[in-house]
Amino acid sequence: MTDTGPVLPWLVIREEDNGNRYRVGRYATKTEAEEVAERLDAGGRQRLYIVVRMGRAVT
Repeated sequence: MTDTGPVLPWLVIREEDNGNRYRVGRYATKTEAEEVAERLDAGGRQRLYIVVRMGRAVT
């Protein structure tokens, strides 16, 4: 927690078949972000969910 609010450095990003990427959410821990990505991935759609720490490039 900082003076401006909680620290949420972990992102879940959805990448679609056409290469477009969208931020799904921000989370406090890597474990929390991975759990969300796994639940979303279990939905059966053809999308990729990526977990990345803020400040790191997504390739």
